[in-house]
Amino acid sequence: MILIVGLGNPGEQFKNTRHNVGREIVADWQKKAGLADFELNKKFKALVSKNKKAVLLLPETFMNKSGNAVGPAARLFKVKTKQIFVVHDDADLPLGHAKLSFGKHSAGHKGVESVMRVLKTRDFWRFRIGIAARRDIPAEKLVLKKWAPEEVRLVRKIIKKTASALEEALTRGPEQAMNNYNH
Repeated sequence: MILIVGLGNPGEQFKNTRHNVGREIVADWQKKAGLADFELNKKFKALVSKNKKAVLLLPETFMNKSGNAVGPAARLFKVKTKQIFVVHDDADLPLGHAKLSFGKHSAGHKGVESVMRVLKTRDFWRFRIGIAARRDIPAEKLVLKKWAPEEVRLVRKIIKKTASALEEALTRGPEQAMNNYNH
């Protein structure tokens, strides 16, 4: 079993913000893959969709508390940390770039820090989605900005690319997906 987590903040006011790109990618992939609709699991405060191979998780906690949903879900579904994929925004990567990495530091991302703290490890996979279009905006303000109209096409492209990489990670393994995704 694999656990795929889309980090973001719940609520309509955060839809289409840079911080929610991970959540949007996982929700988009769920529809394209034909998985069951998301249902609220009150036990670990998250929306869940699953099939025989994967559990998709959209924490309904705020970003900084994401680990409170990921940890209990990993335990309930008996998922080892090496089988967890966290999809999230990365203000250190330029807009339109993305990387799949394993075992890296959080680089100050509060949602990732929360997941690491609860899992007591950084040994899980991360799809890091670049959101930085401008360096003159502090990260804490950048992440809550909505996409500018001229950025939307590029964002759609990276969502599609990440969905393909997720599919490849499930079918051919994360190392193969990383070889094709990180270029």
